Amino acid sequence: MRPYEVMAIFEATTEPSLIQGVLDHALETIRGAGGTPGTIDRWGRRAFAYEVNHKREGYYVVVEFTGEPETVAALDRMLGLADEVVRHKVVRLPDHKPAAEHAAS
Repeated sequence: MRPYEVMAIFEATTEPSLIQGVLDHALETIRGAGGTPGTIDRWGRRAFAYEVNHKREGYYVVVEFTGEPETVAALDRMLGLADEVVRHKVVRLPDHKPAAEHAAS
C-alpha cells in the first residue's frame, strides 16, 4: 500500500450536503478498491490564482489515503465524473523512512 493525497476543488456555491455526498462516495470508492482512507482536511473557500471554468473561487478539500494504483484509477474516474468537482489532483506521497534509518543518513 502506498500513501496518496487527493485535492478536490468544488464549485464555491455547492451546498455542503452535496460536498459531503461526493466525499462519502469518494471514501466508498477508496474502500471498495482496497484502499484505506485517512484524514480529511477541509480548507474551505479560496480564491483561484486564475479563472477556472469562468469561476474565481472554489471550495477545497484534501483527503489522505493509502492504496494501490487501481485505487487511484477508480478514485480519479469517480471524481472526474462528479459534476460538483471543478478540478482534482491525486499525488503520491513519499514513503516514510524509519527514524533509525533517517538518523543514519
